[in-house]
Amino acid sequence: MIVAMQEKATEEQIDAVIAALVESGVEVHRTTGEMQTILAAVGRTSSLELAKFEIMPGVSHVHRISSPYKLAGRSFRPEGTVIEFRNGVKVGNRRVVAMAGPCSIENRDQIFETARRVKGAGGTFLRGGAFKPRSSPYAFQGMGIPGLELMREAAEAHGLLVVSEVMEIAQIEPMLPYVDLFQVGARNMQNFNLLRDLGQIRKPILLKRGIAATIEELLLSSEYILSGGNYEVILCERGIRTYETATRNTMDISAIPIVKKLSHLPIIGDPSHGTGRRDLVAPLARAAVAAGADGIIVEVHPNADKAASDAAQTLYCDQFDTLMGELRLIATAVGRSF
Repeated sequence: MIVAMQEKATEEQIDAVIAALVESGVEVHRTTGEMQTILAAVGRTSSLELAKFEIMPGVSHVHRISSPYKLAGRSFRPEGTVIEFRNGVKVGNRRVVAMAGPCSIENRDQIFETARRVKGAGGTFLRGGAFKPRSSPYAFQGMGIPGLELMREAAEAHGLLVVSEVMEIAQIEPMLPYVDLFQVGARNMQNFNLLRDLGQIRKPILLKRGIAATIEELLLSSEYILSGGNYEVILCERGIRTYETATRNTMDISAIPIVKKLSHLPIIGDPSHGTGRRDLVAPLARAAVAAGADGIIVEVHPNADKAASDAAQTLYCDQFDTLMGELRLIATAVGRSF
């Protein structure tokens, strides 16, 4: 249930409504936008009388939420969510951001050279895997914390933010000093215990869509994080598994504007995993920005063909430079900046 307060509602009026909701046995989540405060009541709200809250001082209107996701729905934050990072970078506003780097952190030279090229091309986040969920137990599994130390150092040297994947609850605490944005991979989109624990921290989360997940399931997974009080969630369309065999996955470009309509959360596109083919990364990245994505995340490596993992879908640094120039033109054409 959503309780929208009047624009000039006082803190005392807001606190009174919250107290009344809590007394009714529901959990309350508060968000304050530019114009008004929204209170989302979560729990057994079907028995609540809307009229009881509609007549309270400072209340503008009350309505029930029909969708199963209560906090991820746009009605919770009609103006949209903008996530601000420590260096002033924002995700979810007019500016489109680029996250780029290798699938796996391999060594110092590789990650420092990648960071230099990503920054030079206009990227804002350095991505890289320290813990790698691989389909084969014999594939390279990542460097772990020593890899994160290298990536943090490289990012700091070039003024970049760090995004890396967390695979299990035990990794959250050790990773906290090194990452600015925790990535939850497709395989863990419905690892609800992990999502619950990420809801307890106060650091942004990048939640990737599962390989066979519907848009509703993606939003419901984000609800686990939001319900813990962490409202800084970025969604990611990274391709889903279909009957098509021409590409590794089928990147669902239509999911981007649909999510924008249904949810207040920012969404980015991952054309590297979305296709699994280097020659298709740029076209799908361009399409994602044109469709309204708030950013892209791509795999970039100084020697892409020799990458320890996902070489076939990884861009060379020169290709990333070219792509960034193309994306600036597209962003401008759709009323945004890059």
